[in-house]
Amino acid sequence: MTGTEVKAAAGTARRQGTPVPARLVLAAALLGFFMICLDATAVNVALPAIGSSLHGATAGLQWLVDGYTVPFAALLISAGAVADRAGARRVFGWGLAVFTAASAGCGLAPALWVLIGARVAQGCAAAVMLPASLSLVRQAFGEPAARARAVAVWNSGGAAAIAAGPVLGGVLTSAAGWRAIFFLNLPAGAVTLALAARAPRSPRRAAPVDGAGQATAVLGLAALVFGVISGGSDGFTSTAALAALGVAVLACAGFVVAESRARQPMVPLALLRSRAVAVCLLTGFSINVAFYGIAFVLSLYFQRVLGEPPVTTGLLFLPMTGLLTVASLAAARVAARRGHHLPLRLGLTASTLGMAALVFLRSRAGIEIALIPAGAGLGFALPSLTYLLLDSMPAARAGLAGGLFNASRQTGGALAVAVFGVLVSGSFAAGLRQALLISAALLAASTAAAFAVFRAP
Repeated sequence: MTGTEVKAAAGTARRQGTPVPARLVLAAALLGFFMICLDATAVNVALPAIGSSLHGATAGLQWLVDGYTVPFAALLISAGAVADRAGARRVFGWGLAVFTAASAGCGLAPALWVLIGARVAQGCAAAVMLPASLSLVRQAFGEPAARARAVAVWNSGGAAAIAAGPVLGGVLTSAAGWRAIFFLNLPAGAVTLALAARAPRSPRRAAPVDGAGQATAVLGLAALVFGVISGGSDGFTSTAALAALGVAVLACAGFVVAESRARQPMVPLALLRSRAVAVCLLTGFSINVAFYGIAFVLSLYFQRVLGEPPVTTGLLFLPMTGLLTVASLAAARVAARRGHHLPLRLGLTASTLGMAALVFLRSRAGIEIALIPAGAGLGFALPSLTYLLLDSMPAARAGLAGGLFNASRQTGGALAVAVFGVLVSGSFAAGLRQALLISAALLAASTAAAFAVFRAP
């Protein structure tokens, strides 16, 4: 995130009378979230260049993305409990230090397997950072209206990273090579660490860490993604694919059993009986399936099918990403006047219509036009979606809320890359249409659920 944007966020907080420590917390959380999202989007544009440089096939490129998102998704829930237990500020600092070091490892990687390993380390660190950053914001802003504005500003950091990621990734890849994308995290990490060190200490809570639940969650998601990617490259009747998918089914069943029997489960299953919580998690899953899955396949489409260079590919994503930050901040103003149900409903409806239109479009101009509502709608819906989830749970469980929400989102992104990569490995045009149909259907289901559950206050 640029220095101007950070100053603007701090200036907004200052005008609203927020004390200085809270402004520092918001700035640190904002920058940390920005780094996490930037590495998730900038790499997509560089995939063909990385594949050419390190001799990677489509399956290897899928793992470059999912090597980050799988541990990110699987560890997020426990990371939220760890943030509550050890203190959000301390956990955020630990995760940021590891993330920065892993970024250096990515930039220096001599082979594809080394790069994937460093991406796994990045994903683990990002899982620790993200719920801690949201917990920091929740703890720093106790008054509901101020908290809603702070969450919107925090969301804008991710939205700005998503908007800047493809363009910045394309520019850096063309000008200095794909390794520069990862080296950019080094100075950004140092600045964020300095800000976080000045924030006040976070309170601690005796939050349990569920070892059995965490182990089965990691095993289940990793095996599922491995099975899908392996099935796409070797066939779903291959021994590796069948064994991985079998392990995934057993691990998921083991997760449900472990959580139902644990005295203090990682994911209290009773929470999922709440309609508000269930809809928020479903919607977060659908949003990332649509956004990250389509970003993956369109990056390949623009470069491999249309023959566009990385810089142009990054610019082609601007209609989808360019309005995310503006839409995120505008949603907070609408929510303050009309309630959070309205931005959520309007944003999901616009995104669903844009994604559905993409199914029937093949010209580049048509795709660019449809990407505008598809992306801006998500930016308009996300701040209210985050607020509604936090508001449906006690403040003491902010870490768990952040972990659950972002775990559902990252799981959606990881599965989308795995599944959509398989779909386009045959006929690219047919696979792209199927991916768009899946995304539009999930968003439509989330929109219907939001209209049914979230009503005017």
